[in-house]
Amino acid sequence: MTDSGENRRFLFLQGPHGWFFNRLAQGLRAAGAEVWRVGFNQGDAFFWRDKAHYIPFDATQDQWPSRIRDLIEHHKITDIALYGDVRPVHAEAVKAARDLGVTIHIFEEGYLRPYWVTYERDGANGNSALMNIDLPEMRKALEKCDLELPDPPAHWGDMRQHIFYGALYHFCVMAFNQRYRNFRPHRDLSVSQEFGLYMKRLWLMPLHWVERHIESWRVRNGGFPYHLVLLQLEHDSSFRAHSPFKSQTQFLEKVFSGFARGAARHHHLVIKAHPLEDGRAPLRETIRHLTKTHGLEGRVHYLRGGKLARLLNHARSGVTVNSTAAQQVLWRGMPLRIFGRAVYDKPEFVSDQSIRAFFAQPKRPDARAYRDYRHFLLETSQIPGGYYSLGGRRQLMRHLVDMMLAADDPYTSLIRGEAAPRQQLRMVR
Repeated sequence: MTDSGENRRFLFLQGPHGWFFNRLAQGLRAAGAEVWRVGFNQGDAFFWRDKAHYIPFDATQDQWPSRIRDLIEHHKITDIALYGDVRPVHAEAVKAARDLGVTIHIFEEGYLRPYWVTYERDGANGNSALMNIDLPEMRKALEKCDLELPDPPAHWGDMRQHIFYGALYHFCVMAFNQRYRNFRPHRDLSVSQEFGLYMKRLWLMPLHWVERHIESWRVRNGGFPYHLVLLQLEHDSSFRAHSPFKSQTQFLEKVFSGFARGAARHHHLVIKAHPLEDGRAPLRETIRHLTKTHGLEGRVHYLRGGKLARLLNHARSGVTVNSTAAQQVLWRGMPLRIFGRAVYDKPEFVSDQSIRAFFAQPKRPDARAYRDYRHFLLETSQIPGGYYSLGGRRQLMRHLVDMMLAADDPYTSLIRGEAAPRQQLRMVR
């Protein structure tokens, strides 16, 4: 059941690069709610039109915990909205909101990508309520639903817009951030370094496209069995907050060791970088070193991004820390081994073998169990659309305002039998 927006007062923190939060605020205001935005730098300010409801935070980081509590109390905030829940300013805001009884709305990239985004309450990824909902409970909730599951699309919907808005955001911070002299990014690199990496990636996209297609063709037509390693961005919040590794190098060392000891000698290892990999992690050097160390010359292939579907069609198994791309591995009924906390880490379809045993003889998932799990996601937290393109934002707005104004989070609504039908998930592709 959707509540009225009247008497609802939202405070937005940092969102995805681009206009998504600005557009979402317009939708909430149309429903009768009031919306404010806290900006931590000029990039946040640039993408927010309503300057009358913009609150700059230009103090030092140590003043934020008290400041967020003051803002909630002063503006009588009933709801906060943010993108990701583990960056320092968001983690402090979540803690304050819980203490003060404020509803927490969290957005993330889609657990099912690319044509979905994630909307949850209270926590995401390893902090998600999904971590505590088992398959029997999901199946019981799904008895009320009837949904023909769409196939996962084989391409990203708005990657170019994602990169463009990221570059523009960091340019604003780098060039016009005089007011926010105390701003410190939540990542290790400086703002100018971030901007430089975004620009480098934009300029090199044609070269990377050629390189990627050549190497992908070699893998698909090589005639050898291979196992696919799905890398994440080393600075990704899910990798940092919900995995046992501090770097991709540590993860790759474990994978190479297990492959060298467990895989058949004629099997190959394909390392696929994240589509937004920008070179800040020394992946090529690490892979060359580990290949030589473990005597795997001629059996290791590195791909810079690209379409995952074509590679998965011929792979034997998938390995990752906790990438959402692993959902495509499970959708195809392929064995999967992970090392971090992930919303899809269910015993019915994720292997618990040692990495050596996995490469020797990987256990296949329960495909029926995964289909039920995916059905549950599509009925609850996975919203069709995208943050970065105009068409993607329009698609999101058909669902999100009602979901945010609802009394319960998407999972609770379905489990209680109060969720609205989601037949519109049958998207035109």
